[in-house]
Amino acid sequence: MEQQPTRPVAQLYRMVMEKHVCPWGLRAKYLLEKQGYRVEDHHLTTREETDAFKAKHDVQTTPQTFIDGQRIGGYDDLRRYFGLPLTDPNAKTYRPVLAVFAVAAALALVLSQSFFGSPLTLRALEWFIAFSMAILAMLKLQDVEKFATMFLGYDLLARRWVPYAYLYPFAEALAGVLMAGRLLPWLSIPISIFIGTIGGISVFYAVYVQKRELECACVGGSGKVPLGPVSLLENVMMVAMAIWMMFPAH
Repeated sequence: MEQQPTRPVAQLYRMVMEKHVCPWGLRAKYLLEKQGYRVEDHHLTTREETDAFKAKHDVQTTPQTFIDGQRIGGYDDLRRYFGLPLTDPNAKTYRPVLAVFAVAAALALVLSQSFFGSPLTLRALEWFIAFSMAILAMLKLQDVEKFATMFLGYDLLARRWVPYAYLYPFAEALAGVLMAGRLLPWLSIPISIFIGTIGGISVFYAVYVQKRELECACVGGSGKVPLGPVSLLENVMMVAMAIWMMFPAH
């Protein structure tokens, strides 16, 4: 009978308390098992037990992993040990905006298929832009103060009239929702043209004229989205949609 290879063993110490289970401990356990380790899982069930463990091993945080008697460290140290890439929390990325566009596109295609029997229709394109506007506005509305602070860094109108930074996400949401239903075009069209034009000029001026490296407020104030082509695209889409809807024959 062929003998099964012995799995390497890792000792993991993590907080598992009645009202708190450390998420980094869970991630460390999952990573170890994914790497083929048998995990000897030691729970630190009280604050006193956790503090005593930290003092004993002279560490500041948990979880802590030990392999072959050697302390590896926390979750990030474990990823380094296995040669896995680490996420830089300060790295700029377009991922938040692309995620919004992907979800909006999926919704538009599914609705188009459901209503018209084909995912590729002009109505799907309209829905994609309207849904993108509504979702981006929703992200901004989660923390208007934070959005306004970032927006004031580059928007030309907001820098001259601060209340515009607070009105912008409401205006974008209103225009996006109305455009999704093709309702009140006399209201949604001028709003989209106005905020899209001002926004597009502001982004173009900051990025391509002043050559500034800023973060975009397009997903609110929490994302690390660089101000650049994708930011410009959001504004161009709003203006394009508004011009398109001026022709009701579509």
